[in-house]
Amino acid sequence: MRKGGARQKRTLIPDPKFGNVLVTRFVNNLMEHGKKSTAYGIFYDAITIVEEKTKENGLDVWKKALENVSPSVEVKSRRVGGATFQIPQEIRPDRKLALGIKWLISYSRDRNEHSMSSKLAAEVIAAAKNEGAAHKKKEDTHKMAEANKAFSHFRF
Repeated sequence: MRKGGARQKRTLIPDPKFGNVLVTRFVNNLMEHGKKSTAYGIFYDAITIVEEKTKENGLDVWKKALENVSPSVEVKSRRVGGATFQIPQEIRPDRKLALGIKWLISYSRDRNEHSMSSKLAAEVIAAAKNEGAAHKKKEDTHKMAEANKAFSHFRF
């Protein structure tokens, strides 16, 4: 067991362009090999592409997309008497956001556009319209939770 309690969460510095902490959190997940300035470049380029294609505020479209791909329930495995059950559980807001960010980024990387910024922009636009692979992942997670609703009494 731990000796002390859990450490305090680090406070993030808002991003330079929009002054938004959520953007910094997204960019930190987007970043590879410690290249934060490259990750910011990709994100800002993606937002400009989104603005050009949708004729709306890019940051608002991105926030809507993130909201659309963030799940509200998930299933967790639990062993009861030798059998493993998938038990649906509500997700705390912090994890909900983390999953939405991870899914948006990972499914952007899997797309077939030329640059990462265009891949990210395409996935953000699709997610804002409730389409795309990241939104499908959320729907599948919710369907799985709905299918296993009968086991919710095993919740721990």
